[in-house]
Amino acid sequence: MKSTLFAEISLFGLAARAWRPEGHDWHPPLPEDSRSPCPGLNVLANHGYLPRTGKNIDLEAVRYGISAAYNFERTSFDTAFQQAVDFKLTTTGNSSTFDLSDLAAHDEIEIDGSLSRNDFYFGDDLHFDHAIWMTVAERLGLYDFGEIGVEQYVTVETAAKARAARVADAKRVNPTFNASANQMVGSPGTTALYLLTLWDEKAGAVPKPWIKAFFEDERIPWIEGYKLSKNQKTSQDIGDMTKRVMAVNVSSEST
Repeated sequence: MKSTLFAEISLFGLAARAWRPEGHDWHPPLPEDSRSPCPGLNVLANHGYLPRTGKNIDLEAVRYGISAAYNFERTSFDTAFQQAVDFKLTTTGNSSTFDLSDLAAHDEIEIDGSLSRNDFYFGDDLHFDHAIWMTVAERLGLYDFGEIGVEQYVTVETAAKARAARVADAKRVNPTFNASANQMVGSPGTTALYLLTLWDEKAGAVPKPWIKAFFEDERIPWIEGYKLSKNQKTSQDIGDMTKRVMAVNVSSEST
């Protein structure tokens, strides 16, 4: 048993060294580090594409991170960054920077019905919530991918329905659920963003292990086979994917 475990650990270590770009190995945050409700930003900090502390992040850091790690056009998230500035979310003392945890300010950028966080009403909209995430993971079939005959990918349709069901769950239990226009666009937008970030162009979908690593470990799934897309992603691509998510008929999941 010990020798088998040692072999598995050694193989994992070899795989990690083989897949990670130099200087961007994965480290979980330290207790004093800042993290956000957004897995994608936390992934960047955990790999050093953003400051590993998650603090004093400026626009140039965001541009570098999304480009180098995910192959987004550098200016793709400029509008989102400007929102954080306009909403005066920063606690750094510098209006042109923010800490990742600043983004947890409720009903600004953060919204109810998160895929991996609980609602603000229940006391913690910042940290990963395993119980919430498992309801989503089950709907995505993330723990079924090893079974014979089971689809190995998450499609836009599956992701859209899982998102709608999670929002329906939140509405049922949160008496202060915000169903504003911002919420109704932001929720499918977050699903579109993780799909586009992890998109496998050949499959036209996202491999289930990639989603698990991204949300549960908050790491880039290099070990699982993730590679940068050949085509650079743009803000237009984000908008187009959001439209695809919103076009899925989710009426049965929303009741």
